[in-house]
Amino acid sequence: MAVGVFDSGLGGLTVLDAVARRLPEVAFVYFGDNAHAPYGVRDAEDIFQLTCAGVERLWDEGCDLVILACNTASAAALRRMQETWVPEGKRVLGVFVPLIEALTERQWGDNSPPREVAVKHVALFATPATVSSRAFQRELAFRAIGVDVEAQPCGGLVDAIEEGDELLAEALVRSHVEALKRRMPKPEAAVLGCTHYPLMAKAFQDALGPEVRVFSQADLVAESLADYLARRPGFTGSGREPKFLTTGEPARVSDKATQFLRRRIAFEAA
Repeated sequence: MAVGVFDSGLGGLTVLDAVARRLPEVAFVYFGDNAHAPYGVRDAEDIFQLTCAGVERLWDEGCDLVILACNTASAAALRRMQETWVPEGKRVLGVFVPLIEALTERQWGDNSPPREVAVKHVALFATPATVSSRAFQRELAFRAIGVDVEAQPCGGLVDAIEEGDELLAEALVRSHVEALKRRMPKPEAAVLGCTHYPLMAKAFQDALGPEVRVFSQADLVAESLADYLARRPGFTGSGREPKFLTTGEPARVSDKATQFLRRRIAFEAA
């Protein structure tokens, strides 16, 4: 059984690690489009085409269900893919909805009208492309009313994380949090809207302060996927072997991935 996990680079490994721990009986095939990362500075059409190419490669591996473990792809491409491109018998899911369900304390599949929720002031930290898409605000509006969202594009942060430059990444986190707090001085919750950002969760929490609840995605996506597969077991796919694919240089990507997860990861050319 194989489920595909797609990301523009290495950030999706945070999601892969969580779903693999939650579903140890499922084989996952990870595709990192490292040659074209980061997606957060690309336009919507470019993101759509690159994401479709990566998803098709995962279908070739027997993955009938693909998780877009990339907020930028989920924000800029997913709706168009689902409405115009994904064929019958395949599924492509994003990472925003489980996060918003947790934020708004709604159960999976709750299609009741939007209602007021406890959290009123939410800080969103994401890539420039995710921020400009307003996909988070759109999905939130389906489920909640009266929530003020202040979005902060975190330029440069994905690059710093991918390069392993922790000092630069921490400095960028502080700078982006300060910029957001000038517009929203007292957020109640903060959403790390990029799968790279959980690696800097402590830096975000320290900069925001202990009174702000920081929402990260990996464990939420894992629980949502477990629920989805329990109800749709056919979408575990026909693949059997776990695999790591990259459009980048496999040896270099493997070294970076090993640093990310602190266990040996061996990528092969996609």
